[in-house]
Amino acid sequence: MNEKLSSNRNDHDHDRLFPADPNTRGLARDLYQRVADAPIVSPHGHVPARWLAEDTPFPDPAALLVSHDHYVTRLLHASGVDLASLGLGGHAVDPREVWRIFAAHWHLFAGTASGYWIEQELRAELKIDTPLTPATADGIFDHIHELLGTAEFRPRALFERFGIEVLATTDDPLDDLADHAAIARSGLAGRVLPTFRPDRYLDPDAESFSLNVNRLLAATGEPATFVGYLSALAARRQHFIGHGAVSADHGVEELVTVEMSDADAERLFRVVIGGGASQQDRRAFTGHMLLRMAQLSIDDGLVMTIHAGVVRNHHTETHRRFGADTGHDFPRRTDFVGGLRPLLERFGLERDFHLVLFAVDETVYSREIGPMASFYPSVYIGAPWWFLDAPDAMLRFRSAVTESAGFSRGSGFIDDTRAFLSIPARHDTARRTDASFLARLVVEGRISVAAAGAIIDDIVGPQPKRVFKL
Repeated sequence: MNEKLSSNRNDHDHDRLFPADPNTRGLARDLYQRVADAPIVSPHGHVPARWLAEDTPFPDPAALLVSHDHYVTRLLHASGVDLASLGLGGHAVDPREVWRIFAAHWHLFAGTASGYWIEQELRAELKIDTPLTPATADGIFDHIHELLGTAEFRPRALFERFGIEVLATTDDPLDDLADHAAIARSGLAGRVLPTFRPDRYLDPDAESFSLNVNRLLAATGEPATFVGYLSALAARRQHFIGHGAVSADHGVEELVTVEMSDADAERLFRVVIGGGASQQDRRAFTGHMLLRMAQLSIDDGLVMTIHAGVVRNHHTETHRRFGADTGHDFPRRTDFVGGLRPLLERFGLERDFHLVLFAVDETVYSREIGPMASFYPSVYIGAPWWFLDAPDAMLRFRSAVTESAGFSRGSGFIDDTRAFLSIPARHDTARRTDASFLARLVVEGRISVAAAGAIIDDIVGPQPKRVFKL
């Protein structure tokens, strides 16, 4: 390839994502510079701990930027690309061919959040100025592949170069967390924390639910009773806490919490485990277990996070062929005020209970989550997540919640990513959009320059550390 494949990060557009108005843009630039190089605190994400424990080089550019990123694969699929040709579902593929497919469709990502992130990864991390096209695909592939063979691009080296202070993974309750123990022994400059994710053990509609519960009981030696079931979950949470966990994460399609007596819970547990529960019974059990998980968070101190309102595996045949997390999970309307009322009636005023609410239903931020966080000391507003973790959506989010709850009731940014190389680009995006929003408030005379500086300093580090008890 004849085109130049190197660039300096500082040569790229310094003012990307900042307002067009020169005065506001200047203020945004100044605010951003305060936090541009601040350490990254990432209290929720999906990077496998194994990558950092084994420090194995990323195999190729396709695995690094395409195959593991459902933001990318879903849009390719919408444009007629078979997911099998991208290597999903265990299909054997030539990574160079995957990259060529990606390059041939790269123009489709213009204006998307994933397109923006990947553009930043190519320029800032991989030192590539050349536009990605079918004609340049092979040269860029070779350049990236060569970089991936160097010590500087192994996972631990990237982790330290990115300035990651805290990175949380998302883990099955029965994981032995050996990878986290290995990372802790490795001398890595930063903390990698497990996160307790018990959905498949709490939701009777989850695949193999009864089998999973029986595995949980067998692993902990607890009896097949509701009390034993709760004790087993509590024991596994303690295992996670012993390995540094600070939060328990819950993903639910419909947000429902249900109060019931111990006797009713025992009866319902037996019906659900036996496989004879009605849809109403299964819904009630899931709702009750969410409430019980709040009680466990009060008991053991784990922050409770809820990612609500997603219909998982929307296309059955795609799920059968390629498995979960392959691009066909979609948002739905969510009722936080009604769904959480039983839980908050009981626990909402508990002093050390932290409940972080994440939504992909954009309308609930101003209508429900912001107002709830402005009353309940336990409730925090989760950062824009998934379909909303894009520059314009982040600005809408700030407008939606700030007037009711201010800045102090937020979680700080979370990147929620499986695409390891995108972590700095995603956090940089959040910092730039927050700087832009704060600059507008200053220009409009709504806050002072000093206040804006103090706020942006807080939300990139101290705030997520407080909320997630770091």
